[in-house]
Amino acid sequence: MPARFFEEEEARCILSDLYPLTDSETVSFREIARYEAVLVYASEDGEPPVLYTLVQDLDRCPEYNKILFHFGDGCLDLAIAQGSRLLLANCYPATDFTTAQYYLFLALKSLQLNPEVSTVVVSSPLSSEEEMSLYRYFKSVERL
Repeated sequence: MPARFFEEEEARCILSDLYPLTDSETVSFREIARYEAVLVYASEDGEPPVLYTLVQDLDRCPEYNKILFHFGDGCLDLAIAQGSRLLLANCYPATDFTTAQYYLFLALKSLQLNPEVSTVVVSSPLSSEEEMSLYRYFKSVERL
């Protein structure tokens, strides 16, 4: 969320409006100064999620449209920036790669980004079939 709208005492309430929280989950947050944003998340161990690392690694994407994702453990973590502007940082439930691709393309469509002229950067292992599937839609597929 944009840092200017974030209030620490409201973090649990904000997250519970979007995600069902259990009593054992601790709501934490990490500032992402480069993008003037705050990542609010829930965990049982207090560790930052994969998504936090993805947002930090957006600078490693080679192009103006920065699309970085990690697929594993039943979810797609997706971070998208345009230049120095963070457009999206979210996690989606995805038990298979087809579902992960669905969320990826839905996010790109909602942000009006054309995959045919974009490079996607992947930070998780993919099978050769999954990688070829991405090549059908993107200009290039790179590994982080």
